[in-house]
Amino acid sequence: MTIEYVDAGEAIDQGSLSGKTGNAPPVVAGVNYERLLNARSESHNWLTYYGAYDGQRYSLLDQINTENVKRIGPVWMFQAGTSGMIAGASTYAFEATPIVVDGIMYLTGWDGWLWALDAVTGQEIWRYKHAVPYDVSLCCGNVNRGCAVAHGKVYMVTPNAHVLALDATTGKKIWDKTYGDVRAGESASLAPLVVKDLLIVGSAGGEFGVRGHLDAFDLESGEHQWRCYMVPKPGEPGSETWPADGDAWARGGANPWITSTFDPETNLLYVGTGNPAPDFDGAVREGDNLYTDSVVAVDVDAGQIRWHYQCTPHDVWDYDSTMENILFESDGRKLLGHFDKNGYFFILDRTDGSLISVTPFVDRIDWGAITRDGKVTPKKYPDKEGDPVHFYPGPAGAKEWTHAAYSPKHGLFYVPVQDVGATATRRRREFKEGIPYWGAGVQVDAEDMTGSISAFDATGEEKWRWRAKNPMCASVLTTAGDLVFAGEPSGEFNAIDARNGELLWQFQCGSGHHSSPVTYMVDGRQYVAVPVGWGGWIEGFLPGMLGAGHGSALIVFALPE
Repeated sequence: MTIEYVDAGEAIDQGSLSGKTGNAPPVVAGVNYERLLNARSESHNWLTYYGAYDGQRYSLLDQINTENVKRIGPVWMFQAGTSGMIAGASTYAFEATPIVVDGIMYLTGWDGWLWALDAVTGQEIWRYKHAVPYDVSLCCGNVNRGCAVAHGKVYMVTPNAHVLALDATTGKKIWDKTYGDVRAGESASLAPLVVKDLLIVGSAGGEFGVRGHLDAFDLESGEHQWRCYMVPKPGEPGSETWPADGDAWARGGANPWITSTFDPETNLLYVGTGNPAPDFDGAVREGDNLYTDSVVAVDVDAGQIRWHYQCTPHDVWDYDSTMENILFESDGRKLLGHFDKNGYFFILDRTDGSLISVTPFVDRIDWGAITRDGKVTPKKYPDKEGDPVHFYPGPAGAKEWTHAAYSPKHGLFYVPVQDVGATATRRRREFKEGIPYWGAGVQVDAEDMTGSISAFDATGEEKWRWRAKNPMCASVLTTAGDLVFAGEPSGEFNAIDARNGELLWQFQCGSGHHSSPVTYMVDGRQYVAVPVGWGGWIEGFLPGMLGAGHGSALIVFALPE
């Protein structure tokens, strides 16, 4: 074995850690933009983060269906262990979406890990480990949400804000670029997105007072192509929504830390942006604070903002709008659906950002109200030093980063709902680089909470609800077999009838779900894969289960042969 001696933050040769130096079949060599455009037509694979550019998390596979799902069971399991450098009670658990290409699975983990696995047997082919410095500042868990593949390469980001290209066959590093300043508190956790000859990534770190940005790199060379800042500097459109004196805009947040969706017809990336900084102390950043808490449309070629829609102006509740923007068509219109942390379901015209409808999707909302025309009226917020204020939803939102799904077959959205509140007490903090910049002490409720998988149509009308005993903290998956798959914090993995919300099957996975299941097919057999492990920012969305078992594993299910 060869050891590559490197400076902190550089990658370590994968063979030096594991001895796993096998070669995967060159299946990724044929993945190009044309195939990604038509990813859903080859639903035997899961080629990109959401399964397709539209973010629907919908598969055409129907071998597993409402009639036979009760017969599925586990066929293999991959246990990643708990090795790592940055330890904590909720560290080392999956938040990833696996990518599957013609029988090979690529899976990322915390702390700079990436594995290539046989998607039929779970056998590890190779692994890669990026060396992450001990002192990287991370807001909300040492996590990674996935990778991207194209032209024989697999791409990932690391906690210390590197973006890497690896050889998909061998796991060897091809190029490595830095796109964030870890000294300032910038980091990275999202799955990259391949569009044309570009790799699209976004920054994290809004809780440290950084200025969020979306970046594009050349797929082959790794050369930086453009950067789109999500907070305008003085003189740019939107800068009037920040204080005229001072530099609040320069540390304004708005990080796009979840993977964008993309429409090739409009040539626009649909980006969700995070909270302003400081999160809860709005007195130091008067104004609407664009483009925080917004859906932002970015021209993929130019890297420029074409339109925006702000869901929570002047956010003082930590209501990021980073969550997925699901693209769909209705009555001949090109629309997008967005379930926001603030508890409202927005339907926008994705050609110009105009509001079509806005409706609540969770029962308890008392932070404020949004009328049908989109007017926002705040009601409860931490505005006095030392004065506790309780509000619904809490800062993890009525839906956290974990993703909803959409079935074009049924015209329904399926959303994992968190109904939990929190108390915030404003505490004025002076900005210091690399130090958390929240502006409040926050305590999330540990009791009186619930959750559901709820189905909504394109008008915002709720069609059914499957009630859960805990907030639902994991992404859902829907298929042409009329199924919705959804995991619970207590470990259950459920199959629900997509038509009426009836629970059809359940399996106890031994650890809570806070990740994203996928489905794929190899040699005529359909599989459903779900990464488990109770980790990340648990104290922010379900502190009552902070001490629950958090063993990390990937569990794969199928019908009996």
